[in-house]
Amino acid sequence: MKKLEVKVLIEQINTKRLYLRKMKKADALSLFNIWSDPDVTKYMNIINFTHEEQAKDMIELFDQLAEDHRAIRFSIIEKESNEIIGSCGFNSFGLEGATAEIGYDLAKAHWGNGYAPECISALIDYAFSTLSITKIVAKIEPGNSNSIKVVEKLNFMFEGTFQEYEESKESFYDISVYSFSK
Repeated sequence: MKKLEVKVLIEQINTKRLYLRKMKKADALSLFNIWSDPDVTKYMNIINFTHEEQAKDMIELFDQLAEDHRAIRFSIIEKESNEIIGSCGFNSFGLEGATAEIGYDLAKAHWGNGYAPECISALIDYAFSTLSITKIVAKIEPGNSNSIKVVEKLNFMFEGTFQEYEESKESFYDISVYSFSK
């Protein structure tokens, strides 16, 4: 089996309408405003934030994971407004199998504008061309129909649903796995 070595993680990816830039501590207030919305965090494995300090802690965690080459998270910045509208990135790298798990979130005001497929497509291109990833995985709660539509639009294949697979918010929940292979 091919062993993946993630040595260098890029700090910024550009798309037609977005900059995906490695999170910075200065992004904390903008990200707090997104992560404090219960509609945004409903299907995330976090409880909506109540203090900006929580966003700072999350950014520090992502910094450490990136430093260890285990994950990377980008702030999604709309080029036209220069506003942070969400985050996306690689939640983990499966080093033995050259796989990566993606994750993403968008401020509710930006839902339905095609930003999620745009940033995920950029992540896929980067993973396949630069990181030598051969398979991208998205883990989605079955009730998250918007995210399911996004990955299906991008031709991810449904692999199956694991019952009570992950714990979050003090309960276990089902996870559907979708994948995209090179």
